[in-house]
Amino acid sequence: MDAYGNGQRALQDRFDTRRLADRLEQVTYHEAFSDGDRQVIERAACFFLATVGDDGFPDVSYKGGVPGFVRCMSNTELQFATYDGNGQFRSLGNVLDHPQVSLLFIDFEQPGRLRIQGTAAVADDLTVTVTASRIWPNCPRYIHQLQLVQLSEHAPRPDHEPPDAEWKQYFKDVLPAR
Repeated sequence: MDAYGNGQRALQDRFDTRRLADRLEQVTYHEAFSDGDRQVIERAACFFLATVGDDGFPDVSYKGGVPGFVRCMSNTELQFATYDGNGQFRSLGNVLDHPQVSLLFIDFEQPGRLRIQGTAAVADDLTVTVTASRIWPNCPRYIHQLQLVQLSEHAPRPDHEPPDAEWKQYFKDVLPAR
């Protein structure tokens, strides 16, 4: 696994961190979810999804739900449901064109970060499956300790009917029929 590109190597050489970067790759990068990775993923109430559009620009989306909305399906696959949004399909549309994705999970209560790179596929029901190719924890020292106060009332869950998004009242004439 070669985790670093030319630009990263140039900076590592310039600032004498190549040996450190190589050691981190050796001891922290992996291709299958560990038990600890699974815990971080499946207890997460949110993560950030990076995709790339046809214009070459990265696009990062916040994905939130009730803990457990992201599930590890195997040692290398995770799956998450996407919820009713604004209809732009920025992330999922990008995945259809360019399946390479990066996911960033941040634990704000017990500071920690988990990065995942892989390829994504979108099912007809808009469930996304990511096959991980590179997984690694990331230094947590600059993560602010925050506390989840309340889950969004819009997050789907059993026995709960989420309210309509307030902004949709201004777009009633163009909302989908369903």
